[in-house]
Amino acid sequence: MRTDILDYLKQEVYSRCVLPTNKFGMGCYYHIEAVVKNGELLAEKYGADKEIVMIASWLHDIASITDYTLYVDHHIHGADIAYDLLTEFSYEQDKIELVQKCIRNHRGSIQADKSSIEELCVADADAISHFDSLPSLLYLAYKERNMDIEKGIEFVKGKLERSFNKLSQQSKAYYKNKYQQVMSVLNS
Repeated sequence: MRTDILDYLKQEVYSRCVLPTNKFGMGCYYHIEAVVKNGELLAEKYGADKEIVMIASWLHDIASITDYTLYVDHHIHGADIAYDLLTEFSYEQDKIELVQKCIRNHRGSIQADKSSIEELCVADADAISHFDSLPSLLYLAYKERNMDIEKGIEFVKGKLERSFNKLSQQSKAYYKNKYQQVMSVLNS
């Protein structure tokens, strides 16, 4: 495991998240941390290359936090940024390419075939991480979007439902209880 790269990426992502130019605020950092945590868990569960999944998880949103104008295609720009960063560490080319594929294919809103288990792990970890970032979603609804209580709850429930539905079938089964528990709290 290349802990040098993982440690560097954690610090690099954090330093970009705290900048005033990061339109997503620190909630994005907590989201990325949750993606890494869930990615590691899923990599172990599905027998994926944990290092690839964790590196791609740290980098999957790097373009959006670096420059908001890249948000629409952040999966493409993020893969380019990943190449530059990982090349500086003399990371193996075939592993860089797999990290880039994971980043390019992490978005559930863009239908892309995932040809590796690592891509599936990153995409599923990204989707399920919203359940670990509930305070950030509530902050977004109430503070950033100025929603009232009811509209905020519906916004958050809708986001979580869409995220759950983006999961692979095997991850839906794995995370079903988490989904039901969070939705139960929001419905009460």
